[in-house]
Amino acid sequence: MGETRVDLHHLLEDLRDAYSGALEETILTEIVANALDSGASLVRILADPARAALTVVDDGSGMQRRDLARYHDIAASTKTRGEGIGFAGVGIKLGLLLSEQVLTETRRGKSHVATRWHLASRHKAPWKWVPPPGLVAERGTAVTLELTNPLSPLLDAGFVEGTLRRHYQPLLEPAFDELLLEHYRRGVRFEVNGQPLERTGAPATERAPMAVRLGRKRKPSAVGYLVREAMPLPEEHRGLAISTLGKVIKRGWDWLGVTPATPDSIGGVIEIPALAECLTLNKADFIRTGPRGATYLAYRKAVQEAVSQQLALWGDARDHAEETKRRAARPVERDLERVLADLAEDFPLLGALVERHRGGQRKLPIGRPGGASDAHALIAEAVRAQAEAQVGVAEAPETPAAAVTEPTAAATREAGAASPDTAGLPGESGPRRPTRYGLAIQFEARPGEPEIGRLVESTVWINESHPAYRRAVASRSEGYHLALAVALALAPLAAEPAHEHAFVLAFLEHWGTALETDGRRGRLRNPAPRRLIGT
Repeated sequence: MGETRVDLHHLLEDLRDAYSGALEETILTEIVANALDSGASLVRILADPARAALTVVDDGSGMQRRDLARYHDIAASTKTRGEGIGFAGVGIKLGLLLSEQVLTETRRGKSHVATRWHLASRHKAPWKWVPPPGLVAERGTAVTLELTNPLSPLLDAGFVEGTLRRHYQPLLEPAFDELLLEHYRRGVRFEVNGQPLERTGAPATERAPMAVRLGRKRKPSAVGYLVREAMPLPEEHRGLAISTLGKVIKRGWDWLGVTPATPDSIGGVIEIPALAECLTLNKADFIRTGPRGATYLAYRKAVQEAVSQQLALWGDARDHAEETKRRAARPVERDLERVLADLAEDFPLLGALVERHRGGQRKLPIGRPGGASDAHALIAEAVRAQAEAQVGVAEAPETPAAAVTEPTAAATREAGAASPDTAGLPGESGPRRPTRYGLAIQFEARPGEPEIGRLVESTVWINESHPAYRRAVASRSEGYHLALAVALALAPLAAEPAHEHAFVLAFLEHWGTALETDGRRGRLRNPAPRRLIGT
């Protein structure tokens, strides 16, 4: 009889590589996330350089004896997907890579047990029951990592505090308390080596609160703020951070698809609790397909509108030259839906971007919601019908300087055209209009970069510093340059390396056909060349 053997060390390394940050940050962040998922209101962290040990103690619900036994299975989890921000106790499990042994104590009701666990070899991670050391009082869980490296950053209280403030920023700022109180009814407090972490807002020269409302709800579904400084912000504070249930998932401008004129001087954070159910399996990103993906895209669009309006109030929106570039990009964006739908037949990997349905309808590939929530049912219905209700108001009501008014119908239509790859939650009433899905085109300066464009999220970023782009501007052939840049950016996604050239040729052929024929009305477009700059 054969035997199935698992290389545990290799499996843990694969789990580690699923996270973009340093291993030490991932371990600490995930241990805290699992403590919060258990209902903890106090998380105490003790960094002891003398013992080379890191201890995290919470007052959450704790575990029963059978749950603690099962917790030692690497792939086991008692969590329900979509209801938390921690992933299968992965923080403690990844701690095996850095620790001589891991001590876990947990208490729930009359059950008070503890285990020791270590990675003995690539294929074995034995554990045993031990007497509880008494770190947990009435209920909760305590984890102690006895680290192999006495100089590990996990033993530095400053590193621990900095990691908590970066990854759990909304939990450390009173401005988010009202929104998060529904999930953390007892509040959340952190202590590092016995000292409570101060809860205060980020200082800034200019600060503009934001509130996002979807589906015509009175109560905000998301709250946050933008800050602006005269000088560039520290790199870890640049861009807008998106958080759910207090945990920051992404930070920067790429995920949002909106970039201010001075991106290094503007930052902020937006907390959206509803996006917890849109997280990927390892909770390090958001799903972009299905009903959950539609929810994420709907919130992303609402945040785009709120941020764009605030940047306009600050005078930090695109200038006239930038808007001229956008006018050159819009004809290409309009053709992308047809081109991608046609190419998806020969290049199936493009099906993740657009899908053809009977009767010629095209939409994002979204399945039926089944037992999903009412919000998911509304989203799926809106997408299946290829229509989008009026987007809920995205506003910043707390200060006159940051006030965001409800957009007019024309402004709403313009916002929809500028963001074709997002879906809005249906409102109670209002005119219905067709929804467009596809790629957006944006511009950035990357001097010395050999690529003429790159794909980030659902946006193709055109390198306006490339000599080929400057030549295209001089010869008024931006349209062809943008199409070629899109083709080259999509090629690695759509085809294997050996077939990328064939994809580029096919893309340009379909794009040329779309330029010659108006597919909606079945008539030829004006074949004369159009001026894209200076018109």
